[in-house]
Amino acid sequence: MRSIKILWVDDEIEVLRPHLLFLNEKGYETDTCTNGNDAIIKVSGEVYDIIFLDEHMPGLSGMETLRRIKEIKPSIPVVMITKSEEEDIMEAAIGSQIADYLIKPVKPVQILHSLKKLLEQETFVTRQTTTTFRTEFSAIGDMIASADSFSKWTDVYRKLLFWQSELMRSTDEGMKEVLKMQETDANRAFYKFIEKNYLHWLSPETIERPLMSPSVMSKKVFPLIEKNKCLFFIVLDNMRLDQWSDMANEMNSFYRIASEEIYMSILPTATQYSRNALFAGLMPSTINDTTPEYWIKDYEEEGKNLFEDKLLGRHLQRAGISCKWSYNKINSESESNAVNEKLSQLLQNDLNVLVYNFMDSLSHARTDVGLIREMTGDEAAWLSLTHSWFVHSPLIDLLRKLAEKRITVVITTDHGAIRVQKPVKVVGDRQTSMNLRYKTGRNLDYNPREIFEIKNPTQAGLPMTNISSRYIFARENDYLVYPNNFNQVASFYRDTLQHGGISMQEMLIPVSVLEPL
Repeated sequence: MRSIKILWVDDEIEVLRPHLLFLNEKGYETDTCTNGNDAIIKVSGEVYDIIFLDEHMPGLSGMETLRRIKEIKPSIPVVMITKSEEEDIMEAAIGSQIADYLIKPVKPVQILHSLKKLLEQETFVTRQTTTTFRTEFSAIGDMIASADSFSKWTDVYRKLLFWQSELMRSTDEGMKEVLKMQETDANRAFYKFIEKNYLHWLSPETIERPLMSPSVMSKKVFPLIEKNKCLFFIVLDNMRLDQWSDMANEMNSFYRIASEEIYMSILPTATQYSRNALFAGLMPSTINDTTPEYWIKDYEEEGKNLFEDKLLGRHLQRAGISCKWSYNKINSESESNAVNEKLSQLLQNDLNVLVYNFMDSLSHARTDVGLIREMTGDEAAWLSLTHSWFVHSPLIDLLRKLAEKRITVVITTDHGAIRVQKPVKVVGDRQTSMNLRYKTGRNLDYNPREIFEIKNPTQAGLPMTNISSRYIFARENDYLVYPNNFNQVASFYRDTLQHGGISMQEMLIPVSVLEPL
């Protein structure tokens, strides 16, 4: 491994010989020059890891030297050293993308601290993160083993996502693999928790249950309509909790999270079921029984979420809420821009509901487009892609404008997604649903030890297409594949993001109330 090479530019370089000897003794390689012109020549022909640059030199000034160095090597870190403490000089240097700023007289230890901070930070972060995670590993295991309630499972999931975020900054691949194994253990235990409790929660006799899809609007949205002259309810389809946390950080300069809760998506964790239930305030079987014209069967080719506005209207009516409201579904950037352009019109409403399908579309694109799949090979890359969309999207522009107008916003999703790894064989007839994380049909053949089965759909609030219909759900990171061309299909879908089944990533999803700062 080569030593770190430093260029030190100062017209009084001889005075700094003790500093240079100190750095050489610490293993750093140093090169020097006494003016800006020589510095530019050296930077053009040599490779340096970092530059220490005097701000006040005869001839070419430190600031001009900095500008020209950045034109040649924009990524090289530059530490500005000056005698002046004047604020305007400091601001000018910072605005010119300096990496650090030191005031003369500089002590050798200050230089060493700056070097370690700028060039060895990744090593320090990795070392500290790894050490801390090792101490918490057993505690997280105990949390998973003792999680016997919905609130405890939300704590487990938040803890795992915290360490996912922390280890993304680390280069310790071993610890990342350990975390993945712990996430797998957690999803295995979570599946057993859902298997034991899910149907019980849906029983009419059950008093205490988690907040679930049909109750989100009545609990989190409707109470805010009368308290606000205008309320926006935004649904980001197929958004996981880690994606939401990442996006929320981009809004902390103009919105604060007044309240946040993790709720449970119903099964199947698929748009047709969870989002229709969200807007209708009803379980899918009730939607099918009371308004069959608004429920499209799995095997039918018609779009499955074409009547959300109708379901929402009936929901408001049942709740006795008489208000002026709008509903907009956004499938493209042009449609998103169109919503922004009619903001003044939307502000005249009591409630505005916006559904953004971008994350779901991106998830499908990741499956179908090889380049996107290659670019998002791990969770860090996937989060980076969705983060990039958000910070450059018309949606964040809309949120900034709403904050300026002092508008309260409720943001949620209908379900999340999980990266699938293990194929499970399932046989069905032509009317069997195509989703890889759940199947519904009448002639399903499978190994009951590998899936969660609901033999009586009515008990789970799910519609029956015929008297022998049943639903089955993939657990953990499994996915359901027909025997025909099994290896080819399994290979194609392995490591893709899917939804519909049972996992923390799909079922534990956020609903947040944002208030302007």
